[in-house]
Formats: sequence, C-alpha cells, structure tokens
Amino acid sequence: MSLPEAGQAQSPLAPWISAQRDALLAQRGHAWLLQGPSGLGQFALAQELVRAWLCDTPSSQGACGHCGSCHAIDVHTHADLCVLMPETELLARGWPLPEKAQAEIDDKKRKPSREIRVEAMREAVEFAQRTSARNRGKAVLVYPAEQMNTITANALLKTLEEPPGDVRFVLASEAAHQLLPTIRSRCLGHTMTWPQQEQMLQWLGQQGVPPDTGTALLRMAGDRPDDALALAHANHSPHSWAQLPQALLRGQAHALSSYTPVQAITALQKLCHDLLALSVGAPPRYFAAADLPVAPPLAALTQWSKMLMQAARTAEHPFNTGLMLEALAAQARNVLNSRPSTV
Repeated sequence: MSLPEAGQAQSPLAPWISAQRDALLAQRGHAWLLQGPSGLGQFALAQELVRAWLCDTPSSQGACGHCGSCHAIDVHTHADLCVLMPETELLARGWPLPEKAQAEIDDKKRKPSREIRVEAMREAVEFAQRTSARNRGKAVLVYPAEQMNTITANALLKTLEEPPGDVRFVLASEAAHQLLPTIRSRCLGHTMTWPQQEQMLQWLGQQGVPPDTGTALLRMAGDRPDDALALAHANHSPHSWAQLPQALLRGQAHALSSYTPVQAITALQKLCHDLLALSVGAPPRYFAAADLPVAPPLAALTQWSKMLMQAARTAEHPFNTGLMLEALAAQARNVLNSRPSTV
C-alpha cells in the first residue's frame, strides 16, 4: 500500500474511526492502548487522538483541521508531537527520522530499523520532560507498540507510570499480547471496533473501489478494511486470487510470481487457514469454498502451517527471491495433493 506523504490529502476518515475517537475523547486518561487485529485502523485512530489533544480549537468531535497545530501535524513538523515508529515505518509514512539516524542510514552505516530503537525511546523520554511549545500539552504516539523490544519498553515504563503533567500517550498495537504486562497495566485499554460490511464497502467506494471489487477484497483481507484498501492500492486481482488454490494444486509456480516472499507466505497462510477450517467443518474466511480444492489430511495441513511460520522468519531477506517462491509453490503443491495414508 502506498501511504500518504507529508502534506498530501488523507483518505476519508472511516465512520467507525470517528465514532471511536469521539468516545475516547469523552473519557479521561493520560495513556491509551489501542489494540486489535491488523487492518482495523489503529494508526488512524491514534493520530486522531493526538490531533485533538494538540488542536488549538478542538471540539467533542476531535481536531478542527485548519489551525496551526493541525497543519503542523499534517506536514509532520509539530514541535509537541513525538511519533515513535520503526524507521522503516517512518520512512514509508513520510515522517522524518532523527538527524543522527538519518545520517547513519545515508552514510550506509546501517539499514533502517524494523524495531523501535531504544535511542529513539530515550529521546522521547527527554521530549516528555520539556515545556510545551504551543501551550496545548505534548503527545507521544507509539506504533506498532509491539515493535518495542524489552529494553525499549523498559525505557518508557517510568515516564508512562509517572508522566509530566502535560504529556499524554497513545500506544497502538496489532499484537498487544506481546507487550510487557507492566506496559499494558499502565494504559487504559481500547479494543478496536470491527465495522459492519456496509460501512466498509461505502468507505472503500469513497476511495474509488467498486462494490463488487470491494466485497472480493474484503474477503481476501479477512474483512479488515485497511488491509483491503492496501490490496486495492497494490493492484492485487480478486480474479487471480480466486484461481490461486487450483493453480497451486496443479503445481503452477508462476501463480506466485507477482508476489513478494512476504506476500506469498501471507497468501499461503490464508489458504492453509481455510483448508484447516474446511477439514473441521468450519466455513472458509479468505477464499470462496468453490475455489478451494479438497482439504488434505489435517496432519499435512498442520505441518504446512508450521513450515510457513518458519519461512516467514526469513521472508524479508531471502537468499534468492525466485528460488524461494518456487520452493513455496512446490511445497504447496505437495501438501495440496497429499492424501491419507492407507494401511
């Protein structure tokens, strides 16, 4: 998915995000933990909260959208907002890196980090101690919060427990169970709302996705609207998706040729999930039942699931992308064609 650059127009705010924003703004608390599966808008909701907290003229429906504070957030230069994300995520979303980190990456001393670095957290703790520049308090946004390692999380802990009087925190996570219990206990928890199908289709339609395509994309994404929009932006075809299981059954490795290793493993995990569901009498989630082959033996599917989890650990840095995709396709063909052993 191509993310908006600083200063570009944002996608229309989903109605389920604005409803949650209004409900959370009506409550008191210095730290929120937004939690739930991926694709439900954790970052969008977190950003809406900090916009409202820092806005010059906020209302019960959030930030005004046109004051100096709102503009500064739009162009990613607000002096009273600290955004903590992995460097890869910051770059993807158009947020600036700290000068030292940017220099190290520019000089090719290291690659952008996929974790929230402890150095960035220490800078955030120092930021929390400073005086507000606009006299509207300060805000720290952490996303995805599960990308803090133990050292980074512990660096945040004391400030989260005893924050300066004018700083507020919002942590957004797609895997809150991975956070330290001490982090979770110091935040007010909010579980993300799962929107209705009609709402999601209307929101996707506002961004140019036709209803039929939207329905197919939502199935591909497991009814997660942000993920469905990402699939639309990546030009993933619902028709090709429907053909994927049978193509893999026939050993057609080219069915994965348009995927990155990460995307291929995600697609295969979804296929494995649906076949496991069928094998125990449950409905599939990501594919139409008519598009799926006969479910292989449960033991073969369970083993495949484990192999895919193992492959996911090295998917970001494959030795050879083409060979990895061919190996994944061959593995899928063998599993899909396996049958119960006869005695």
